[in-house]
Amino acid sequence: MDAGILRDALTVVAGVGTGIMSGTFGVGGAVISTPAIRALGCTAAMAIGTTLPSLLPGAISGSLKYAPQKLVRWDVVKKTVPAGIIASVIGARAADLLPGDGHPLMILTALILMWSATGLIRGGEAQDLANMERAKGNSSITMYAIGVGVIAGGLSGLLGVGGGIVMVPLFKKWLALPMKHAIATSLICVGFFAVPGTITHTLQGGVDWRYALLLTIGVIPGAPLGARLAMSLSDQKLRRVFGIFLACIALVYGGSEIVSLLGN
Repeated sequence: MDAGILRDALTVVAGVGTGIMSGTFGVGGAVISTPAIRALGCTAAMAIGTTLPSLLPGAISGSLKYAPQKLVRWDVVKKTVPAGIIASVIGARAADLLPGDGHPLMILTALILMWSATGLIRGGEAQDLANMERAKGNSSITMYAIGVGVIAGGLSGLLGVGGGIVMVPLFKKWLALPMKHAIATSLICVGFFAVPGTITHTLQGGVDWRYALLLTIGVIPGAPLGARLAMSLSDQKLRRVFGIFLACIALVYGGSEIVSLLGN
């Protein structure tokens, strides 16, 4: 689609949808924004870098809804973010070394996401209590938070998988965070994870700033709407909704990678 008012308006709409998803599930929302701007004419080479600048403003606007309710675990953010940023850089550098252009590892990631989704959908109070018992103690929290950062950041840099879809279930399982705390904390981490990528893609000329700014215009009001939606749900219902969302992501990722692998 040629540049113009219609394309700009549709880009803003895509940004609103991205923001709602980010605020509701604590993810980056690239599952919406990347294919959306590709359909609107952004090249594949520019699409990944172009979606990044909107993540930090979206995280900030979404956190303005979560923070007053004390849902953001800042102690976890401080431990997760540094590990995640370092791991994302290492993962990005290692991406070219993977056999099969990363398709086999992406399929494995999809299977892990489906396993996590199943656990979230089927999980109950007994499982939550078991997780809480295991996560007791400051040393355990530090260890698990760093581990989450390494896994989420590494997969983000290695495969371009949004860190939030990994962080939320791991925050829930390893640190025993309630779903709303896990989502709010993940949203902040995703915003920080986007900073080095944004800088790198900008220096390499990999950001189309017209798309990026329009996405941001939509994301900023969309994220608080998503956060409001998440806070309106019970923790149990939110856990199941996120599990269903994660299962859909796993099917999309896994199916597309199997098709790509078979087509090579």
